[in-house]
Amino acid sequence: MLPFKVGEKVVYPNHGVGVIEQIAHNTLNGRAEEFYLIRILSNGLKVTVPCVNADCVGLRRIIKGSDIPGVLSSLRNGRVESPRDWKFRFKQNSEKMRTGLLEDVAEVLKSLVALSNHKVLSFREKKMLERARQLLVAELAIVRNVNETTIEQTLQKILSKSGLHLPEAS
Repeated sequence: MLPFKVGEKVVYPNHGVGVIEQIAHNTLNGRAEEFYLIRILSNGLKVTVPCVNADCVGLRRIIKGSDIPGVLSSLRNGRVESPRDWKFRFKQNSEKMRTGLLEDVAEVLKSLVALSNHKVLSFREKKMLERARQLLVAELAIVRNVNETTIEQTLQKILSKSGLHLPEAS
């Protein structure tokens, strides 16, 4: 039995929320395999994931509404632990983004926002901050069934309670 169904919303790490449009059956290396055909909602990108690899690539269901307070609570807490060495920090943040877990994406967002409030981010860190923002905002908007601007405002309010200011989206 496959864990996901056609029409179900899922998260593909570093790409965001998508919809399973089809479960295809093809032959690969002489073996019959099933594939999820996923359309990423933010940009229409089509992704094919072998069903047996869904766990390996981090494919997951979107979070439940009851999980949102847990994700947002980490943003309320003013503590940020971020390595000073930018290469190590970038590597650590990249690994968190690859997990696809919304809590990890929120941590990356918070650490980069805190850093950006004290210094100018490198080009790569700016791109990662923007990606984390997009992933967090998109999933929360879908789960809450509100527009992304509402989520952006919510994030700004929460971060400001920690003395952080979310930079303008590029």
